[in-house]
Amino acid sequence: MDKIYACIDGLAATGATIDWAAWAALRLDAPLELLHALPRPPEPPHVGDYGGALGLGAQEVLLQQLSALDAQREKIAQEAGHQMLSGASERARAAGVVPTATHLRHGALEDLAVELEPEARLFVLGTHFRGSSHQRLHLDHHVERVIRTVQRPVLVATAEKFVAPERFVIAYDGSATAREAVRRVATSPLLHGLPALLAMAGDDTPAARQALDEARLLLHGAGFAAETMLLPGEPEQVLPTLLKSQGAALLVMGAYGHSRIRHLIVGSTTTTLLRLSEVPVLILR
Repeated sequence: MDKIYACIDGLAATGATIDWAAWAALRLDAPLELLHALPRPPEPPHVGDYGGALGLGAQEVLLQQLSALDAQREKIAQEAGHQMLSGASERARAAGVVPTATHLRHGALEDLAVELEPEARLFVLGTHFRGSSHQRLHLDHHVERVIRTVQRPVLVATAEKFVAPERFVIAYDGSATAREAVRRVATSPLLHGLPALLAMAGDDTPAARQALDEARLLLHGAGFAAETMLLPGEPEQVLPTLLKSQGAALLVMGAYGHSRIRHLIVGSTTTTLLRLSEVPVLILR
């Protein structure tokens, strides 16, 4: 349970995904492996019983041609996958990490992640958006599905370029999930040495201040320089604005809490916070 898995797909965020995975592998002193998921081979097409209309043997010839096309597509996909993994290995080496293995596997990414989960310490993958780029309307579902499925931390690259973080922000709401996320950060070398900001969105109450202070003291006890900030308003409005002011930062958040923040992690269609955040996001389970 100590491997870093970089899940790459050849799209725009692949380079950043490799760089983030290499960064994490160095910080954690953990082995790095690369994974590329290929779609499962398609089922044989159904063309119906049109033998009489198509002429003697024409239906069989058509099926053979379709099968040959599928085989050609599969061969091309396999070759492209091998080339992608080879290039990714070279990029990781340039970042100072030699991958210990590469995986070219058929299947849905979330299913493959579950298979690899017993040996995983962290999954790293990139987000891809469709529609208006400035509004980032639609997030690819594979990110949401992996977050829903695996019980390991997931680091999501939300931009095409890697920039080493100079600080991190923990989205904190005082829930048991958020407290566990702080504890995980405090006991891991991944973010050690980086200044921390504990940010809570909501009403300024004594209970909120106390919750923030308890989390700050926990981080201080682990050697972190930590500050707190209580922001009035809804999390989906104030947190992205705060993150824009933090420069090269990493957002940290626990998944599946029981407050308003929970809805920022995994939505029914999109992962709202990942859609809104312009900085990478580390999601802890």
